[in-house]
Amino acid sequence: MDDEQFRLLLDYLGYSWNGYRKVRKGVKKRVRRHMQRLGCPHISSYLDQLAQRDEIRRECEMLMTVSISRFFRDRHMWQMLENRWLPDIVVVNPQELCIWSAGCACGEEVYSFKIIWEHLSRHFDFLPTLHIFASDRNPQHLNRARRGNYSRSSLREVPEEDLTAYFQSRKGGRSFAVKPDLKGGITWEIQNLLNRRPDRKFPIIFLRNNILTYCRQELQLRALKHVFDHLEPRGLLIIGCHERLPPEASGLVPLNDCPFVYRKR
Repeated sequence: MDDEQFRLLLDYLGYSWNGYRKVRKGVKKRVRRHMQRLGCPHISSYLDQLAQRDEIRRECEMLMTVSISRFFRDRHMWQMLENRWLPDIVVVNPQELCIWSAGCACGEEVYSFKIIWEHLSRHFDFLPTLHIFASDRNPQHLNRARRGNYSRSSLREVPEEDLTAYFQSRKGGRSFAVKPDLKGGITWEIQNLLNRRPDRKFPIIFLRNNILTYCRQELQLRALKHVFDHLEPRGLLIIGCHERLPPEASGLVPLNDCPFVYRKR
């Protein structure tokens, strides 16, 4: 599969060429194997299969998902969340706090949040009950998230004291497993942002490095409509540091100290 053929596939699915520029090689390799398994020698016959068979399209869409992440990605944001925004949110949600990780991939973001929540417990006499709703459309990613096993490279921004406190070393330190105590209070669910959504509102929603990176604006706006509807008034929407909301996305104000974090009007 050459770049021209890959562009045709992206156009058909409504995905962004720029979004896939850094991961294009690996994704193309997966799609090429899929084409071979289906007996499709050309992109035209492959697109015909996607159009005619829903299960084949779903298989292709799973192959297009990207799970690259790491713990405490965009470290400044996590520091602001722990030290400034989250304490304020706790005050106005004294009984229960529910957050949504939309497109959680393999769980690094979810467990990063659980770690800073543990940090907060040292400074508050009482914390509300925390529940995290973690959704992704790729079941393989969710299975990896539930297991909670990670390579050392994805943990390079985790402080040594947190590595000791919340992870168990495996394979001589080449990988680490999340300790069982960190896994409580998380609901993992298969969900496509374009089709399904939770049945409640959240004071914090993570939408980082997925829809806004890999989809074109039409699909972005469809997904963002679902997300905005489930963000509480004055709630925080957190996107990736290199992502931007489309101009049509109104009703959100970027925070001065972290412009890729938005507060709902």
